[in-house]
Amino acid sequence: MAVGIQSRVFTRWLAPVLALLVVMQLTACGDKEPEQRKAFVDYLQNTVMRSGAKIPTLSEDQKQKFGNYAGDYAILVGFSQQLSKSLDASLTPALDQINQIRTAQDYMSKRDSLQQSVGALNLLGQQIQSAKSQADTSRAALKQPDDLKAVYNQVYDKIVTGPANALMPVIPTTASFVQDLVQVGDFLRTQGNQVSFNNNGVQFRTSQQATQYNTMMSNLVAKQQDLLNAQKTVASVTQ
Repeated sequence: MAVGIQSRVFTRWLAPVLALLVVMQLTACGDKEPEQRKAFVDYLQNTVMRSGAKIPTLSEDQKQKFGNYAGDYAILVGFSQQLSKSLDASLTPALDQINQIRTAQDYMSKRDSLQQSVGALNLLGQQIQSAKSQADTSRAALKQPDDLKAVYNQVYDKIVTGPANALMPVIPTTASFVQDLVQVGDFLRTQGNQVSFNNNGVQFRTSQQATQYNTMMSNLVAKQQDLLNAQKTVASVTQ
């Protein structure tokens, strides 16, 4: 009986000690949040805000350092990667193809690839909107302290909102210009032996053909400044 009593007394004494240890452990875990938040804010301000549109992914060490805030960063990386992938499959090659046209014959030789670019550009707007909508939804679900939220909002505008808004008007501008190039290629193809090429230029048999061709060229020249502005916008977003 004596042993049993001592055991109960020991148990009663040990219980509050164990409870205290649990509380101390929980407190210690909770103390990591300010440190993780500070590290994440520093990273956003000193790395992401100073980088281009293609932001770096986190190392395993950084994920541990940022704790749950690594998930907040994943929203930014996810959008950045989706945007880059979509641009590389449509807008970037379309602009490259435009820059490769230097002679009248190039309108015909690059006609098919340009037509494919039009289809890809038509999908780009939907892809950007979908990626942004997904990012916006994930961002709205975040629970961030005010100090982090202020910095995160600035980064979000730089990585997500700004590029998406800047690129949307560029897409129809580029698609329209590419479609005009395709029409020139179609026109030259239909002329058959009624057209000849020399010294990077083109000659027609009739004045009607020449007038129609010159009208197309004038239309391209009129749109050239808009295209140049579009190219500058893409460069600023992707750098």
